[in-house]
Amino acid sequence: MLLGQFGDWGAYKADPNGKQVCFALSKPTKSVTNPPGRSRDPAYAFVSTRPAEKVKNEVSIIVGYPQKSGYDATATIDGSTKYAMYTQDAGAWVKNAAEESQMVKALRKGGELVVESESSRGTKSIDTYSLKGIAEALDKVAAECK
Repeated sequence: MLLGQFGDWGAYKADPNGKQVCFALSKPTKSVTNPPGRSRDPAYAFVSTRPAEKVKNEVSIIVGYPQKSGYDATATIDGSTKYAMYTQDAGAWVKNAAEESQMVKALRKGGELVVESESSRGTKSIDTYSLKGIAEALDKVAAECK
């Protein structure tokens, strides 16, 4: 269920198996693959809160293809603050859990998130996300998912 659209970010709530999940979600504003023209599923950035699991503001990326085994993706905010992300299948998560809250603060203040990854077939991707509206979407998620 859409709770609200804030700039480029939506705030959502779901109740799979009776367990509440809330998340902020955005699609890339720009995607580049090398070599060009390689097909892939849609990419998304999520910041999830799952109260039943005591998870708050978990950052994850759906890259849109199975990623290279053992490869760390990178997430860079405003060209300077960089985070390593471990990859599994088509997803990426913050490698150092201790950095997650710091990353969420940087996302709230930032203008742009760039995620770089590599597929199991060697395709490199660079996805650029606008951070316009993420702070408001996260505030809505926090209000709905306590």
